[in-house]
Amino acid sequence: MAVANVSAHDVSHHDHHDHEHKENFITKYIFSTDHKMIAKQYLISGMFWAFIGGFLSVLFRLQLGFPEMDLSFLRPLLGGWIDSSGKLDPNFYLALVTMHGTIMVFFVLTAGLSGTFSNFLIPLQIGARDMASGFMNMLSYWFFFISGVIMFASLFLEKGPAAGGWVVYPPLSALEQAIPGSGLGMTLWLIAMTFFIASSLLGGINYITTVINLRTKGMSFSRLPLTIWAFFLTAVIGLLSFPVLFSAALLLVFDRSFGTSFYLSDIYIGGEALPNTGGSAVLYQHLFWFLGHPEVYIVLLPALGITSEIIATNSRKPIFGYKAMIISMLGITILSFVVWAHHMFVSGLNPFLGSIFMFLTLIIAVPSAVKVFNYLTTLWRGNLRFTPGMLFSIGLVSFFISGGLTGIFLGNSAIDIQLHDTYFVVAHFHLVMGSASFFGMMAGIYHWFPKMFGRMMDEKLGHVHFWLTFVGVYMVFFPMHYIGIAGFPRRYYSWTNYSFSDMYTDLNMFVSVAAIVTFGAQMIFVFNFFYSMYKGRKASANPWQSNTLEWTTPISPGHGNWPGEIPAVYRWPYDYSKPGAKEDFIPQTVPLSATPESNLPHENKLVQLEKEIMAEEGDVLVADESKGS
Repeated sequence: MAVANVSAHDVSHHDHHDHEHKENFITKYIFSTDHKMIAKQYLISGMFWAFIGGFLSVLFRLQLGFPEMDLSFLRPLLGGWIDSSGKLDPNFYLALVTMHGTIMVFFVLTAGLSGTFSNFLIPLQIGARDMASGFMNMLSYWFFFISGVIMFASLFLEKGPAAGGWVVYPPLSALEQAIPGSGLGMTLWLIAMTFFIASSLLGGINYITTVINLRTKGMSFSRLPLTIWAFFLTAVIGLLSFPVLFSAALLLVFDRSFGTSFYLSDIYIGGEALPNTGGSAVLYQHLFWFLGHPEVYIVLLPALGITSEIIATNSRKPIFGYKAMIISMLGITILSFVVWAHHMFVSGLNPFLGSIFMFLTLIIAVPSAVKVFNYLTTLWRGNLRFTPGMLFSIGLVSFFISGGLTGIFLGNSAIDIQLHDTYFVVAHFHLVMGSASFFGMMAGIYHWFPKMFGRMMDEKLGHVHFWLTFVGVYMVFFPMHYIGIAGFPRRYYSWTNYSFSDMYTDLNMFVSVAAIVTFGAQMIFVFNFFYSMYKGRKASANPWQSNTLEWTTPISPGHGNWPGEIPAVYRWPYDYSKPGAKEDFIPQTVPLSATPESNLPHENKLVQLEKEIMAEEGDVLVADESKGS
């Protein structure tokens, strides 16, 4: 690890705070260019969408768990979607499932997770005043906000929102006459996703540029916290894959509105042949899943990066295998682009091609297993502190293991053909992608809440929230594996007409009750969050005794983060419980020359170089002062 300054960016900004701009309510809280405020905007928006997405899942779980129940009590909320006999309209059931998937994958686990923590932590942990472009950062959030407004408006359309599944496969999504949800609701879905893609691309460009160019003195890539590596690689994946989703959506717009046939061919509706010829619905699947599988890691990598930081901090141990963690994330980044067709084993894919994608899919389990091994080894014999953030991080590791193991089944094309359209797939991706990433987001909120708001969240409420949610998630998704293996199909609005499905009645009811209780448990978090924001115990400057740069700022940093010089970095971020050290943590800003009692042999060799750099900086500072006088 070299001590030399690897950043081309001048981080001095001596008089940054000599002329603070006067801010009013609009410029501070709404059209802010401060990365910390934009992160909070993403967080509150993500929480709003998590409530909407979770509530939609409660509605369709009521239908699945209690298909004969009279739902007339929901008519004041759902209006005409509850018929005169108290039953949910089948078309609206499809819309509920579609919007739940869209909201949770894109608006919560992409924008809510990555938008919040990439914005909040990248400048703070690399030692930058702000993002490379504050205006572009602000624009990114407001594109996301516009996308959300359009998607939310589609919920109130007379014919309902998009109802072709969150993957919106044509021809169902391409033909307005196919189902009610393929009308204006589908059009608004496509417009909303266009704004969302623009938001993601603006954010990704900003994150990549900031990490490459704005690192403080001494912050080489080998000294970056694993959170920053995760956010950086997530932005790279998004930058390369989201344009492909845009192209898929654009061609779908052409098919819907301009009479083209990119995805349509040989279709009959009501006995009448449509004029479209030459298209292929499978083309859309290739384009969608070229984004769809990298999207799994766009959602998952930030959560894994957050977990790396929190587990190391609360185990009071260096993260095990720092370089192996980076290499595994690089491997995941590359492999995520070459496994997309494992979602298409039942689409008529050439079996030989299927075997190649099966091989690549099983290979991507290797870097994932490396990460799990390193988490467990970091926890092993650590001085563990079970903060709420730590508990949610351990919960993520649990879901990553159990959900990842079922992925090995689905990665095998012969087995996947049997399981593909069953609840086994639903259980798998909700554990490994949905719940694991959600737990990473929760861990991050509990851990960095003191830096965001200057106060501590209530720890006891955090523990209650964790245990109810952790047990609840397993109660929801473990039984789904069993009914999936037994053959219970996905996307069925009602299954009571079939005698073979009688065996699933009790488990479906159990899953629905567990889902409702788990959703209710999130209200504990909502109360804790907003109560602690104003009434929580005031936080100290470094409440977790962590090593990274964000804890060297004032408790509630202003725009610019550090009131004076940005501190230089002299070591990696995981010097915890170092033999010979006076304390069990050594921040990155402590020079190696200040800790001779704990330096390793290779670090002692760097002390002289460090002294030369510090002397050089001192000469420059003296020269600057003499010029000023």
